[in-house]
Amino acid sequence: PIAITSCARKPGTGFPGYAFVANRTGHAVAVVDLNAFAVARHVRLDAAPTQVAAPLRRAAVYALTPETGMVHEIRTDTLAVARTARPAGRASGMQLSPDESALWVLAPESKKLVRLGLANLDVQAQILLPATPTTFHVAANGKTAAVGFGAAGLALIDLEQRRCGDVMSSGGAIGQVRFQFNSRTLIAANLDQRLLSLYDAPSGQLIVHLPLAVRPDRLCFNSDGGQLFITGEGSDGVVVVYPYRAEVSGTVLAGRAPGEMAASGDPQYLFVASPKSGDVSILNIDTLRVIAAVSVGTEPCYITITPDDQFALVLNKTSGDMAVLRVGAITAKRNKSAPLFTMIPVGSEPVSAVVRAV
Repeated sequence: PIAITSCARKPGTGFPGYAFVANRTGHAVAVVDLNAFAVARHVRLDAAPTQVAAPLRRAAVYALTPETGMVHEIRTDTLAVARTARPAGRASGMQLSPDESALWVLAPESKKLVRLGLANLDVQAQILLPATPTTFHVAANGKTAAVGFGAAGLALIDLEQRRCGDVMSSGGAIGQVRFQFNSRTLIAANLDQRLLSLYDAPSGQLIVHLPLAVRPDRLCFNSDGGQLFITGEGSDGVVVVYPYRAEVSGTVLAGRAPGEMAASGDPQYLFVASPKSGDVSILNIDTLRVIAAVSVGTEPCYITITPDDQFALVLNKTSGDMAVLRVGAITAKRNKSAPLFTMIPVGSEPVSAVVRAV
């Protein structure tokens, strides 16, 4: 039986806000009105944006253009660039601080992790790193960060003391690093050895290496952090890990060469993009079964879910559009098909998006 509550949004209505889509070769951020399901504006930038971030307590969205190292503040009321900052030369990634007062920006050429305050867009701290960084992640408690240095290993950073610890050798190239939601355990993807390595965050001590059936190219938590899903080279499946139990549950076949993922919270679905076939497979997280698949466009490369869990937004890198899936219309059918709600042209090479209510 399906429970219907009085607070559920009526079928056919949209989301009261915008999707901000980074168009890499278009040198712009497309602002998609999710009530009208149409592009409201293209915000032009000086270079290619690859990432966007949206604090909840600010009327702004931030776009990063790595080549210039610029952070662009786009107001959500005027849909225009209000301010820019260049915290430390070329930049490869950014993440909001948990309290949303700053952006942490990774600068590989200068070997720094930089804190950019959002009140004045000023540099508040620069943490020197011992090697060229490739990836980073800030824990939910805001006290610790982890930085990966590729084949050199990884290190933990004390953000309160503004100090980077010693590099820990991993025996293989480090891909993504992620903290569990409780901030006590660091998860590192070892690409060369196809391992997931778990470390105790306070001490930096290794807890366990978990062998995987795929190279851990991409990681995605479910809504409460109790399950971790992994895709990568080596299998047409999604590896399911229970990180709090340090246990690999198994592998679920999902599409062809599955890539990027996103998870909804209610219902608990995992959306898995297959760039080669242009499909998205939908996995019921409770049963760990694929219940549906839908053709979405050419080379789906990024998926995000609206905050109300009503829509899954899929960016198609080659066809330059955004496929919209209505989560409530997805049901388990014998033919495992799911409807496509609409397609929205958004620009040239969309690669990242955030959704912001207004």
